[in-house]
Amino acid sequence: MMSNIILKANEVSKSFAHDGGQVHVLTNVNLDIYEGDFTVIMGASGSGKSTLLYALSGMDKATSGNVFYNGIDINEMKEKELTKLRHTDFGFVFQQMHLVSNLTLFENVCISGYLNKDVKANDVKEYATELLKRMNIDDVKTHLPSQVSGGEQQRTAIARAVINHPKLVFADEPTGALNKKNSTEVLDLLSELNMDGQSIIMVTHDIKGAVRADRLLYLSDGNIVGEFKMPKYTKEMEKSREQQVASWLNSLEW
Repeated sequence: MMSNIILKANEVSKSFAHDGGQVHVLTNVNLDIYEGDFTVIMGASGSGKSTLLYALSGMDKATSGNVFYNGIDINEMKEKELTKLRHTDFGFVFQQMHLVSNLTLFENVCISGYLNKDVKANDVKEYATELLKRMNIDDVKTHLPSQVSGGEQQRTAIARAVINHPKLVFADEPTGALNKKNSTEVLDLLSELNMDGQSIIMVTHDIKGAVRADRLLYLSDGNIVGEFKMPKYTKEMEKSREQQVASWLNSLEW
């Protein structure tokens, strides 16, 4: 049975002014994102991966075209409406964690929860505690970001991203600044969240990250030129998936 379309891009283009001209980063991108999918966007450096992610999430406005979230065009939303959407329905994880340096890990997670005015503060604290336990960082929750490892910081960032039970999590190179061990732990968390039904859109350049997807998209010169679908990720399938993804990427001259 086909899943519901949660996000839809229709003829999305993005250009930037440069040296008196226009640089076209995205050109007429059409894309459906399905509820419960783990979608990974890949492509060479400069292909427009992060630009597409930001356009889909409303963090940046498309030059032309439409991005529909549950049938509503987010490009037509006022800033106040977009801000509320980002605080309730969307979660964000970046390569740089952007944690508040003078707040503890627990406080960093809670502060995002407090932005959702529909939820009581005590409920935010209770769920933040639950998330930090799930992320295996409950023992350092009173530490400042500077007092923990990069992996612990990124796991905090993931907890912050899902504190408001978002419908979609957008992740931009979430393991790009991490070592192999921490990268695996972060990817395991994202896979676990997806198995629980969380919809995820992730940009990555790493095959280890790409194999976590059930749907891979390849971007080249601002266009989606390839798509590859796989069953839900399991550890047992990891090696064979790596080979499949590598073969697919080679066919696209990655």
